Amino acid sequence: MRSLLTVSAAAALLLLTGAVPAVADDGDGADRTFTIEDSRITESSGLAASRIHPGVYWTHNDSEDGPYVYAVDSRTGRTVATITMEGVGEPRDVEAISIGPDGNLYVGDIGDNLDGSWDHVWIYRFPEPERLANATVRATQFDVTYADGARNAEAMMVHPRTGRVYIASKNEDGGGLYEGPEKLTAGGSNVFRRVGEVPWVTDGAFSPDGENLVLRSYFSARGYAFEDGRLGADRAVSVPLQGQSESVTYTADGSAMMFGSEGEHSEVVRVEVEGGGKESSPNGGGGGTSPGGDGEDGGATKGTATGGAVAVVVIVLALLAAKRRRG
Repeated sequence: MRSLLTVSAAAALLLLTGAVPAVADDGDGADRTFTIEDSRITESSGLAASRIHPGVYWTHNDSEDGPYVYAVDSRTGRTVATITMEGVGEPRDVEAISIGPDGNLYVGDIGDNLDGSWDHVWIYRFPEPERLANATVRATQFDVTYADGARNAEAMMVHPRTGRVYIASKNEDGGGLYEGPEKLTAGGSNVFRRVGEVPWVTDGAFSPDGENLVLRSYFSARGYAFEDGRLGADRAVSVPLQGQSESVTYTADGSAMMFGSEGEHSEVVRVEVEGGGKESSPNGGGGGTSPGGDGEDGGATKGTATGGAVAVVVIVLALLAAKRRRG
């Protein structure tokens, strides 16, 4: 659920800058910037790069769509499979999707449009289909609660090494990173416990090696070293400017991040990872995938909010806040 404050400011920022990242065509065109062509997908709120179908990205609508997950080919922007989940209740507010090391897709029905009114939310899990075709699959449903009370969230990430599920809550004053149990259990409550502090978050993604976590918001993103289940050193990550900035995932090879947004025919923008996924991670370990910074990236031009544009957005935010107080 977007607030008037954030969406209006995002629109103002786009009008002011008009920055559009440019990405070279790599070989067959997979994993490059693309537009989601499916007219049914109007609120793409999460992204996950397929592990068995190169260049394919899983996504879903935000709410009021039903138990559907879509596979979109980045080469064409077309939907190549629609998966209908059965064995679950009626989704309320699906906000995130991730793929675990077990080969399962995890779908996070974790949004709470009333900011903490629901005493539990859900995660759905099913194996990533080996064949890309329309299908109905039986999914496992997990009940989720938070140790410190109900809250709104839009980011759910499955660690690619441990398989542990993490959720980042969404709050204008900053949220928390919540760690799930070692194994999710069906038929009982899975309690997630706060293990870190995070800014306003609309989505997140682990690098394929699990050594970095990127969390994005409407205007920015931050990359964190991730070790032993905890956040480490953090840094700014360059992001494209999008109207309703909702999703992020790494490409399957870790060489880039893909940033998505909501809306009809929304664009998914590729941003290169610093070092092409081969540089050391921010915590100093070798072989990691370090989130892109502000330096040279070998081809991708990143649109970032700087200078006067940021100043104007701050003014817009202040005016909207004043209007809200008067209302």
